[in-house]
Amino acid sequence: MIEAAEYQQRRQALMEKIGSGTAIFRSAPMAVMHNDVEYTFRQDSDFYYLTGFNEPNAVAVFAPHHEEHQFVLFVQPKDPEKEVWTGYRMGVEGAKERYGADEAYPISELEEKLPQYLIKASCIYYHVGRDRQFNETVLTHWQQLMRTYPKRGTGPVAIQDSGTILHPLRLVKSPAELQLMRKAAEISVKAHIHAQEFAQPGRYEYEIQAEMEHLFRLQGGNGFAYPSIVASGANSCILHYIENDRQLQENDLLLIDAGCAYGYYNADITRTFPISGAFTPEQQTIYDLVLEAQKQAVAQVQPGNPYSKIHETAVRVLVEGLMEIGLLVGDIEEIIKEEKYKPFYMHRTGHWLGLDVHDVGVYQNGEDPQNLQPGNVLTVEPGIYIGLETKPVEGQPEIPDCWRGIGVRIEDDVLVTPDGHEVLTAGVPK
Repeated sequence: MIEAAEYQQRRQALMEKIGSGTAIFRSAPMAVMHNDVEYTFRQDSDFYYLTGFNEPNAVAVFAPHHEEHQFVLFVQPKDPEKEVWTGYRMGVEGAKERYGADEAYPISELEEKLPQYLIKASCIYYHVGRDRQFNETVLTHWQQLMRTYPKRGTGPVAIQDSGTILHPLRLVKSPAELQLMRKAAEISVKAHIHAQEFAQPGRYEYEIQAEMEHLFRLQGGNGFAYPSIVASGANSCILHYIENDRQLQENDLLLIDAGCAYGYYNADITRTFPISGAFTPEQQTIYDLVLEAQKQAVAQVQPGNPYSKIHETAVRVLVEGLMEIGLLVGDIEEIIKEEKYKPFYMHRTGHWLGLDVHDVGVYQNGEDPQNLQPGNVLTVEPGIYIGLETKPVEGQPEIPDCWRGIGVRIEDDVLVTPDGHEVLTAGVPK
């Protein structure tokens, strides 16, 4: 659980960075599943990171230059008739008492009240997102203030994406965040181990999925962190396969990419294993190659190392192995530079992990690398996918049928520590 004091520290860190600016964050919308049936609400991650407030139709404003109200929430007011249908609301007073807002207003007063928090700001920090109507609201206020700027000589002369300020803060996890991520990993590990024990020829992919997602909720998780991938046979060569409707067969590989969300934080694990208990020779060769690539890539997770070194290490191991078995030929440096390995390995070796599965934060700073620092959490997930219709690039050999239909990915969640790294998901066998 994230305590109120930590949310306050996060807001203070943001306001120190924006100085004389004003930052505006919009809550996530209610998403419609079909007709008038809505998905379970999931708050926007930036909004949640700064407030912990978990209701839709809200706006958070941060104005460190304002004399009285540095943190302001606009929320849905209490309405017993509507709350009978959609659940209890915190309301205006609750926004102040429970969430520490200096001031709170009904969301209906946003147009009237917002200008007082912008008129003396040097810059507006706002992410132009998918809510076009609210984008227009912010832009309209900015345009109006710019038209009257010559009379005052004050006001926001620019709009900057709030992510450039906030996301570097989110990139380094606090002890409280890591506690939630460890719990998400712990639950996910249990589910993967259960899946390996439960899977057998004759079962269906969706049965494995149901067993895992049942455990996610049974263990106190919010549910799955992303749609679970349970891919048997040639389905393992489809990166984001989610149909999960094939029956498992003898000699199949089963690739499971699934993770639990816990307290809004996520785990992300992939394992690939033989359903019948033993690899074929070709499956074993590819699996061993991917496992070696992952081991060497994980070893590069060290504070101060450039993020790019993880992918570069994995690619070199994979290319060397593919050359050894004759699926790639030529000069290794040329193959890597010209990405001739892409038919077999088409994605990067990982991503940041946290409140979002593909968490925020840059991977490169222009010409300069993004170096790893303690508190970063990332996935390391090399793979090889030789689909039934995979075609090599020009000049590379044809693919023998014995290799086709083999897809292997191995993924762990790795924390950068002051003196190295910790694999949070090491409990799932490899």
